[in-house]
Amino acid sequence: MIYIIALLVALTFLTVGIVKFKIHPFFVLLITSLAYGFISGMNVEQIIDSINSGFGSIMGKIGLIIVFGVTIGKVLEKSGGALVLATKILKIIGEKSIHLAMMVTGYILSIPIFADSALLIMTPLNKALSHKAGISFAGTTTALAIGLTATHVMVPPTPGPIAAAGILNANLGDVIIWGLIVSAISLIPGYFYATRITSKIKLYYKLEKVVEITYQPSLLKSSLPILLPLLLIMFKAIIDYPSLNIEASIFTQFISFFGTPVIALFVGVFFSLIIPKKLDEKILSSNGWLGESLKVAAPIILITGAGGVFGAMLQNSGIGDIIASGFSGMEIGLFFPFLLAAGLKTTQGSSTVALVTTASIVAPILPALGLDDPFLKVMTVLAIGAGSSVVSQVNDSFFWVLTQLTGMNVRQGYQVQTVGTLIFGVTAMIIIFIITLII
Repeated sequence: MIYIIALLVALTFLTVGIVKFKIHPFFVLLITSLAYGFISGMNVEQIIDSINSGFGSIMGKIGLIIVFGVTIGKVLEKSGGALVLATKILKIIGEKSIHLAMMVTGYILSIPIFADSALLIMTPLNKALSHKAGISFAGTTTALAIGLTATHVMVPPTPGPIAAAGILNANLGDVIIWGLIVSAISLIPGYFYATRITSKIKLYYKLEKVVEITYQPSLLKSSLPILLPLLLIMFKAIIDYPSLNIEASIFTQFISFFGTPVIALFVGVFFSLIIPKKLDEKILSSNGWLGESLKVAAPIILITGAGGVFGAMLQNSGIGDIIASGFSGMEIGLFFPFLLAAGLKTTQGSSTVALVTTASIVAPILPALGLDDPFLKVMTVLAIGAGSSVVSQVNDSFFWVLTQLTGMNVRQGYQVQTVGTLIFGVTAMIIIFIITLII
């Protein structure tokens, strides 16, 4: 009983610390981990070992992956590569299908780039196209926001899904493949919500003066940093698939090395550096784009590491066995991580924190939930991702970025962003559950 009480106290402190007292999640997670350790009766040696092994283990798995993923996104954002990709997607889909174009563009851009940054890039285009078509800006923004959310919570190399996959020891290639499938299908109800419901909200914009771009990279250069890492990781996942029995060769050795996530993303960083017109101090220095990417990556890495400490503390305390006996006979499965992530997202606002914290809590009890199979670990990562989108509201920074950029009031923000993320998250969870029944 003491373990359950300790866990409830820890989760309460975690939520109150972040939401009410605005303490940085890294310190809240670390203090929460220590508090849980002492309350649950762990000795000093166990607590110290949990701190060292929890932080070190997770950093060894995903620390560099997060750095490289953030770096690719930052270079794409700063170099104009992201804008080139967005413009091309819009051109292919057509200005007559603006809602679809916005959703697909947001979906693709949010794989390498943080959703907030992608929204900043896309808003001027969104305004211009909505104005030209004479349609409500609210509907197109809904489509864009749901598209951004989908890959932000489900598809690596976005840091949240990477962290969750690392903590749960899920195959990253499989997470990418299934994440793309699940998130893409889950967009369908959101598309109809954007075109049929929020498009009726009266929100229109006059065209603003467009800043002239002096340099525009090619589509090929802009695409390679995203496509190459994803393809390499997915190819490795395919050749490693047991039932395929692919024979070893020079090609498979090549893919095994370059398809390893940390190497694949490092390749992506290399190819991102061919996008700018020239490499200079503005890009390569500690105050340049690479320096900025490290500043962005650092808090995510620290939060993920603290989440690893929390997970190790839970695992070493033996709470997994206690919960296993409590869950015996219950068919809760994937719904537990989904609901836990949803609760954390709704109360504290950050999808990344919800992903990391939920994965840390769930990792020791995967066998108890019947989710320790390799395929079900992948589905667990996606279920946590689905939950971490439910719901974006006033305690989420993305909510305020969206409303401030578009001129929406809070009520309209709830209609567009909060309901939109609810629809996406619930749909994704239903799809995940159906997939596990079929496969």
